[in-house]
Amino acid sequence: MDIAPLIGLILGFGAVLGGAVLEGLHISSLIQPTAAIIVLGGTFGATFTSFPLSVAIGAFRDASKVFKPASLDESRKLIADICAFAAQARKNGLLALEQEAKNHKDRFMRKAISLSVDGVDPADIQGLLETDMTADEEHAKMSAEFFEAAGGYAPTIGIIGAVLGLIHVMSNLEDTSKLGAGIAVAFVATIYGLVVANIVCLPIASKIKFLIKEETVRKEIIIAGICAMQSGQNPRLIGERLNAFLGTRAEKAAGASEGGS
Repeated sequence: MDIAPLIGLILGFGAVLGGAVLEGLHISSLIQPTAAIIVLGGTFGATFTSFPLSVAIGAFRDASKVFKPASLDESRKLIADICAFAAQARKNGLLALEQEAKNHKDRFMRKAISLSVDGVDPADIQGLLETDMTADEEHAKMSAEFFEAAGGYAPTIGIIGAVLGLIHVMSNLEDTSKLGAGIAVAFVATIYGLVVANIVCLPIASKIKFLIKEETVRKEIIIAGICAMQSGQNPRLIGERLNAFLGTRAEKAAGASEGGS
């Protein structure tokens, strides 16, 4: 589990609530169910109107992945698997990988190995897999765009909530003792809109984009590895070439590890 998003949410909400307390504001004054209904309902109502239902469902499913860790170990295992396939193919021929083409847990890897076993030219394999990768990437980007749209709508919906609250206050001006409290409640909706946008929706969109980039690198590793294997290159050379995809990340991870020790 990647705890960075959890830390971010705690810091974000903690900063807002902590600042309110330091200013002498009671936390209870920020708890307004009506404002929450207006902001959340209005924001996601507008967002659902902007996208097909399938995109909305996919976006919430992808949002659950924000806690997924970006593991170098998984990438290294992927490279080790490709090198093992290359060694097996070099020793016994590409047809020896036919079972892997059927049983491997990763759909993209299964397709890559299957094309290789079928004897497709490396250039054609690269073209077909890159087209598949681009299509998956564009589809995944819709989830990020969904939350970016929600982040754009939320502050405006918050203003709508504030205006509705002010209308209620202005319609009851005869009771001046409640005027200040009513105005304060009205502006809670604005706070909700800004918080939903800048602490929840936009950060989720950014994390989804990051995960898309990670997945793209993973697929690029598969494409490069399978094409090199199909060309009959040395498994050790293939491993060196694929590790170059992880070079910068591995160095940063090593530096962080040394710094922590």
